Amino acid sequence: MASLPPIYRQGGKTYQSDTCKPVVRAVEAGHLCYSALAHGHYHGRRLAPADLRGVKLVGYWDAGHAQEWGLDWHRNEGIELTFLETGSLAFTVGRRQHRIEPDDLTITRPWQPHRVGDPHVGPSRLYFLILDVAVRRPNQPWKWPSWLVLTPADRQELTNVLRHNDQAVWHAGAEIRRCFVRIGHAVDADVAGSSVSRLAAYLNELLVLVLEMFRHHGAEIDESLSSTRRTVELFWADLRENLENLALPWTLPRMAGQCGLGVTQFARHSKRLTNMTPAQYLNRCRLEAASKLLLQQPEANVTAVALACGFCTGQHFATVFRRHFGRSPRAFRANSPSF
Repeated sequence: MASLPPIYRQGGKTYQSDTCKPVVRAVEAGHLCYSALAHGHYHGRRLAPADLRGVKLVGYWDAGHAQEWGLDWHRNEGIELTFLETGSLAFTVGRRQHRIEPDDLTITRPWQPHRVGDPHVGPSRLYFLILDVAVRRPNQPWKWPSWLVLTPADRQELTNVLRHNDQAVWHAGAEIRRCFVRIGHAVDADVAGSSVSRLAAYLNELLVLVLEMFRHHGAEIDESLSSTRRTVELFWADLRENLENLALPWTLPRMAGQCGLGVTQFARHSKRLTNMTPAQYLNRCRLEAASKLLLQQPEANVTAVALACGFCTGQHFATVFRRHFGRSPRAFRANSPSF
């Protein structure tokens, strides 16, 4: 039986890794040819617990016609590599939208939000690999599986680029295409682990080829992508984007703990990012969220808006709102051009 998806906590919100339910439904409906080996909660034929540790999913899909589904925003606990052999697909990471074409390779870091489809998926043959490196926050060290045979120097170089390069789509060469095709054949041929050794060899080859691709293209390095400062930046971004998280009863120790940092270090990074103390910036985020909610929900009670944004009482909300915006919440709503 498949295990439950692993969880990841950021900004007070709990994320589960992707369960690929749209893919499962398409396979069950007979719309999609799908072949994969899997650990944990992912859809595919089961790998034995000791086989290819860290590989959560490896295989491919073959969509012979346009599909009425797509993979909406989701996260995976590991590095995800996908390779498009035929067709074209919409692929989005953060605010960057891509149209991937044959021989394009996509790479997403652990827990990096991304989606496939616009929102639907067209005819395509897509290979995929999800490899867990035991990361639950951006600044944690990666732990590669024991079957990886790269030299320590090559492993360190590969890790450094994968962690610190923000380019999500690469045009790969014929060698990477052939490697993915061989991986697909090995997945198809596997019976009770008969292809595990061959797959381990192919996956090592794939990672060597990816490293050589990085070297050839001169992959840029951005150390901030795995820094403690980046962790704090993601924490605040999550609170700004998720009202339910913003409303949680945050304290300075709780915010710091959520980022896996000490109070002093968290406060220092917050100050550099916002020029405010954490308490001041939290209050600013809540006020900005409340001002939007007042206009978006003109019939909502002001106290209800206050509580939804994390203020303890309507009276306290009215006081700090007036201090910030120069007028009461009701006057702000009444005098807004959009109201």
